[in-house]
Amino acid sequence: MTKKLRRGYTTGTCAQAATKAAVTMLLGNVSVDQVTVSLPGKEVLTLKIAEAQKEFNKYNKSNPDIESVSCAVRKDSGDDPDITNGILVYSKVSRIKSGIVLDGGIGVGRVTKPGLDQPVGNAAINRVPRQMILREVEEACEMYGYDGGIKIEISIPQGVELAKKTFNPRLGIEGGISVLGTSGIVEPMSEKALVDSIRVEMSQRLAQGENYLLVTPGNYGADYLRAHMDLPFEKNMKC
Repeated sequence: MTKKLRRGYTTGTCAQAATKAAVTMLLGNVSVDQVTVSLPGKEVLTLKIAEAQKEFNKYNKSNPDIESVSCAVRKDSGDDPDITNGILVYSKVSRIKSGIVLDGGIGVGRVTKPGLDQPVGNAAINRVPRQMILREVEEACEMYGYDGGIKIEISIPQGVELAKKTFNPRLGIEGGISVLGTSGIVEPMSEKALVDSIRVEMSQRLAQGENYLLVTPGNYGADYLRAHMDLPFEKNMKC
């Protein structure tokens, strides 16, 4: 009998859940040890909060307000061989005067080349996770009647080292890993995930004005081409 592989959840889902916990603690002044989040594919997950820390306004000692809250969720990739399995994804939520600002902190990469999901200069937090994170903040502000501003900073401390084992440096994402996920769920051994990763690099090559790609299956194919063709292989995509 074939064993059914266990699914996991993405870094984007971790960031969403950590943000929901942090903004709830900040605005609701309550303790949170788990949160339930709705994913883009309409699934619902309940995730445990691995760490939580409050920071108070040190200038108002008589009646200190909570200035910011940081919460972390541990990534679970299920049975997928994902190097990010077990890492902690943090969200720090702080009060500001107005607006909602989302950015990346330590271990979240920053985009330095065009053609990716986010423009150059942005934190590598992809479009769908951004929507998930911002929705949690907007709903919490409405629930608690808060009309001030909120800053969200997503950080993944282990991301600095893990990024070296990913395609991020090659794609022009520097300083960390990406916050990803379109469905919020990690499907083990997903062929779609592989195809999506190839598509990302192809889109980036096109954005940089490269109109032709030479794709070879594995190291044997690459070695053959090196021996028979004079090409700048540092620019080629190899899969």
